[in-house]
Amino acid sequence: MEDQQEAPPAEAPQEQPGTQISCSGGFADWLRDQNVSFGLTSYQSGRLYLVGHQPGGVLSFHERHFTRAMGVAASRDRLLLANQFQIWRLENILSPGQEMDGFDANYVPRNAQTTGDLDAHDVGVEASGRVIFVNTKYSCLATPSVTHSFKPIWKPHFISRLAPEDRCHLNGLAMHEGEARYVTAVCKSDVVSGWRDRRAEGGCIIDVKSNEFVTQKLSMPHSPRMHDGRLWVLDSGRGRLCVVNEEDGSTETVAFLPGFLRGLAFHGPFAFVGMSLPRDGSFSGLELDGELEKRDADPWCGVQVIDTRSGDVVHWVRLVGEIRELFDVFALPGVKTPMALGLMDPNLQSMITIEDWDEADRPS
Repeated sequence: MEDQQEAPPAEAPQEQPGTQISCSGGFADWLRDQNVSFGLTSYQSGRLYLVGHQPGGVLSFHERHFTRAMGVAASRDRLLLANQFQIWRLENILSPGQEMDGFDANYVPRNAQTTGDLDAHDVGVEASGRVIFVNTKYSCLATPSVTHSFKPIWKPHFISRLAPEDRCHLNGLAMHEGEARYVTAVCKSDVVSGWRDRRAEGGCIIDVKSNEFVTQKLSMPHSPRMHDGRLWVLDSGRGRLCVVNEEDGSTETVAFLPGFLRGLAFHGPFAFVGMSLPRDGSFSGLELDGELEKRDADPWCGVQVIDTRSGDVVHWVRLVGEIRELFDVFALPGVKTPMALGLMDPNLQSMITIEDWDEADRPS
């Protein structure tokens, strides 16, 4: 692992004077060399952050407000963001090679599907383009409905009926080849808020196709992902980034990170992992608490980039102050410096763009 000297803190957003953002030295240059940027969400502070690089080795940290910002399905062209009671679609209005004020991606809110408060977590997009999301309150996978709040499309075999009870805390979704492949849940409880009594163990990964367990030996798992032909997961209650054997459910720890882990994205061999602080001062009842004590470590809120070949931390961003909890992390390959328009941004009214048209579009 290369020697890391702490860089001067990146400029904190004006709306967050109580938050200090610092990063590892050379992070901006590393993002440039890897041809990638990334984003993260904080439901606790209601923020979408887009992190890129600017000339001169400067890290760009762009934020926008979305109440209870949660899961994101991201590509260069589009962000699909779940928040408190809607699924937002933000479109990148810049073509490849085009820039606007130094930004090469500008995500503009174009549509919001109102679902009501379903405690939506991870979001995915099928090969057909259909949006699906983890409906945590109703313990199912769902898709937005034109008429209703949602349309359920799958539920775990142990959930006897759909009810607004957050029974097992279904939270994570792994997409693979345009299909929902795996989900994570804190336990297999079928009673209201039953997962709250099963935080330390019993965390499971479920195969969506077979509706069978892959494993039930995790602790508050989050953010399952398929990458490079393997199943990855955050064993959050233990602070572990893991690879899971899909056949027998065994896990291999790739790295320990000092925080409650939520949000996982990959770029080549590198994993971007989100970390959060405890809500009540400690991770009471979780192995993570003892592991931090054993390592004489304080928990982090931020993102660490892990080289999955070695388990080493290659770069990091740390947030200290008002922002304490993150939910999702996503990578933007091929994007240098992303930005987004916020819902209260006056440019949302004045920034008019026109889609190309030709003779075939004329009314007949």
